[in-house]
Amino acid sequence: MKKIILLLAIVTTCNVTAQTKSELLKHFEAYHKEMKGQGDVQGVINAMTHLNVLQPSPQRLDTLAYIYVSEGRNLEALNTIGIDKNANDSDINTEVKAIALKALNQPKRAVVFYEELFKRNANAYLAYEIADLKTQLQDLGGAKASVDYGLTNVKPDMKRAFYESQQPYEVSLKGALTYMKALIVFNMNQNDNLDQAIGLLDEAIALDANFNLAKISKDALVARRTPKD
Repeated sequence: MKKIILLLAIVTTCNVTAQTKSELLKHFEAYHKEMKGQGDVQGVINAMTHLNVLQPSPQRLDTLAYIYVSEGRNLEALNTIGIDKNANDSDINTEVKAIALKALNQPKRAVVFYEELFKRNANAYLAYEIADLKTQLQDLGGAKASVDYGLTNVKPDMKRAFYESQQPYEVSLKGALTYMKALIVFNMNQNDNLDQAIGLLDEAIALDANFNLAKISKDALVARRTPKD
């Protein structure tokens, strides 16, 4: 009799637990929908975190990390999904790691994930990012190869945003790649390639008159060329 009573107690407890979990899932799914509708990003994050505790999902973790990185919360994004490279990482997972590590000034780690994204879907946007990182790492040959790919495959409607000024702005991706090529050429030989680099910056500015960073870079190079009295 005692065994029967104990078994009934266990079954009852399991049923209550399952019912409670089911109710919590429904609650946080509804909460997530409401927060998403209100545009409350922190509310969405809270809802997804609770949902993942109740019902773990790699896809949900990837989405949660993407929300973090979209909000500039790069450490939280990486704490959510880690920084290791795994063969079964989703595209979102890989993109989050690439963006977050670059933002945290970890070019050596970031370029690994950008190159993985490029293997999966080669395009001019990724070519620019890889060239930028490889320039920082002084892999100028690799950077030039990426820029050359980008300039060959860029489309007229492709844009790239810059944030160094108080007011963010966009330029054509072709202009951005031309600017990056100028930096690479200059760094390959800062004396012999000075005029060529300035010429490339002129091309970038001709493509986008509002290209502030290219203008600043050109002024700096022209100052190097101008003899001082």
